[in-house]
Amino acid sequence: MSERINIVVVNDDGWGTAGIRLLAKEMTKLGNVTVIAPDSARSGYGAAISAAKPIYLRRIEEHDLNGAEVYTTNGTPADCVKIAREILFADKEIDLLVSGINHGSNAAINAMYSGTIGACLVAAEKGIPAIGWSINDHHMDVDLHWLQPFLCEVTQHLYEEGIAPRTCFNINAPVGEIEGMRWTRQCVGHWANELVPIEGETPDGVLNGWTLGGQFVNDEPSATDTDIWAMEHQLLSITPLHLDWTDYGSL
Repeated sequence: MSERINIVVVNDDGWGTAGIRLLAKEMTKLGNVTVIAPDSARSGYGAAISAAKPIYLRRIEEHDLNGAEVYTTNGTPADCVKIAREILFADKEIDLLVSGINHGSNAAINAMYSGTIGACLVAAEKGIPAIGWSINDHHMDVDLHWLQPFLCEVTQHLYEEGIAPRTCFNINAPVGEIEGMRWTRQCVGHWANELVPIEGETPDGVLNGWTLGGQFVNDEPSATDTDIWAMEHQLLSITPLHLDWTDYGSL
């Protein structure tokens, strides 16, 4: 980039996880980085906001993120974007918001639930170009070194090519060596057997208890243009998402 830009980095796994730390460090190569992240995991929050509780902001003074400014909040990923826009950048522009690296896939229907992508959608609503990064492994110690070389290159390319208004990019990486990149669409699929009964006694007055689990079911396993197919073939999947959910064919 010919000049350094203002980049905000957020996530939904919480401050201090390997994904956001690597992403923030890489983004300092492209611009002036401000990190604002939840103080603990907010996975599965989508674009939820803290409608019924106060939101607090805390600055992290000691860190190793190559000169970035770092903040945490008790809010959601969507709250992070709102705080960045209205408080931290009240008098200057956010040129780019980058979200992630999420520990776990945000391909297919997972994008609807994702706090990582929820933050990107809020950014798009505010006219801020946004890119979300995820890797197909929920383990916090997943090997990210295969993905690292792509972070700056792809982010810079998408930013310089221009991100259309009310649009963001959802990028999903396979685990292990990445053999290429592919423009993709969201795979059609669903989750099955999601509620796992809690074993043992439940608190007084509670009829039943469950934890969330389940299996993702690919409803179009033969399709070769989807984000799921790309990751299954060790390709980096890049999917544009739009704020307008209108089904124009039904009008």
